[in-house]
Amino acid sequence: MQRVDLDKISQEEMELMFKQSKLLFKLNHTEPMTEEYDLILNELLDNNIGENSRITTPFAGAAFDKIKIGNNVFINSNCLAMARGGITIEDDVMIAGNVQLLSNNHDEYERQILTCEEIIIKKGAWIGAGATVLPGVSIGKYAIVGAGAIVTKDVPDYSVVVGIPAKVVKTLDKDKFSE
Repeated sequence: MQRVDLDKISQEEMELMFKQSKLLFKLNHTEPMTEEYDLILNELLDNNIGENSRITTPFAGAAFDKIKIGNNVFINSNCLAMARGGITIEDDVMIAGNVQLLSNNHDEYERQILTCEEIIIKKGAWIGAGATVLPGVSIGKYAIVGAGAIVTKDVPDYSVVVGIPAKVVKTLDKDKFSE
């Protein structure tokens, strides 16, 4: 787990945060599916977005340079990506509207300290509307996270999880997925 003291952010880090805030504002106010939109999105994500991947605005979050998005990924509107701990989204992932990906949290006692752990969403996973994924969680290959679930622990490959906290309710037949 990485710990970041917000009281000791460097000038360089502050400048990057300001730059990303401006790019985010610009992205959220640019016509989607245009060359300008794609250029802003690529700059915001430090060119860490794969081919045929889309993010529908509005988009929100922080530390966008720590997000890596594979090919054929779709992220619907109102996604909150708090990425200080890193967020990796592999190929063919679908993320519904109003999903929160929270790779950082605050220390319970020293609240200016961020505790950061990477979120990994593996190939073909589907995150349902309004779900929340907490720091350090890995979502397995072709797994489904049900709408409104709060995911506090790793989700195994081919599993369906629902609820608060999210629990496995079904295992999908892996032979029905083409690799």
